[in-house]
Amino acid sequence: MEKVIVVTGGSAGIGAAFARLAAKKGARLVLAARRERELQEVAGECGPEALIVVADVTRRADVERIRDQALARFGRIDVWINNAGRGISRPAAELTDDDIDQMMLVNFKAPLYGVQAVLPHMKERGSGHIINVSSMLGRIPFASVRAGYSAAKHALMSLTANLRMDLRAQYPGILVSAFLPGVVATDFGLNALHGGPDSRTLPFAQPVEEVAAALWNLVEKPRAEGFTRPHAQKMLIDYYGAADIAEPESKMGR
Repeated sequence: MEKVIVVTGGSAGIGAAFARLAAKKGARLVLAARRERELQEVAGECGPEALIVVADVTRRADVERIRDQALARFGRIDVWINNAGRGISRPAAELTDDDIDQMMLVNFKAPLYGVQAVLPHMKERGSGHIINVSSMLGRIPFASVRAGYSAAKHALMSLTANLRMDLRAQYPGILVSAFLPGVVATDFGLNALHGGPDSRTLPFAQPVEEVAAALWNLVEKPRAEGFTRPHAQKMLIDYYGAADIAEPESKMGR
């Protein structure tokens, strides 16, 4: 059966690349973002059944509208991908109240809205898959200039794990995953709060098509956490396995 997949942040970057790939795999797509023209362009590459919903995921009512329109069109939601997010370029000591509020709103509260919107439907069906797109920065603070973003993604990782544990006994058919890309060759850096370097110019940036393929693999083969490069899990083991975590931190770029 073709999966019905909701993707927030579907107008560009990882969301758009994933949508194009998922459409080729036969998925039925609901693409949500604020920019209608860009959404229409992506949907045009995904076939006539792709549904677009112009919405701001930082507004709970908008997220609930995404759910409602998806159900009205397709009758069910198999996979919900909380992909929308935004970075920041400011070290921890300089973060303002507004910086933190924006990072938590976009990177933590918006995914929570998505979880809470779709979960009753998935509980009623007894099945479904929620994927929260986090970041390797949600596990390891590689870049101090992304301190606010990293903190919000750490919070998202905890939320994701707690949700997974809460559902396991009564709703084993509802799967909850975190997806952890590293630096991706998109306009993420340019769109960061307070600006920043273009991620596409960084020598270690991963092509967005590779990241989209890794995300599709997580849809096809659900597990608690999905990574985009084979060495990522070893990096986590090395970091958290250090006798003094300050030692690996001393080697990280700023």
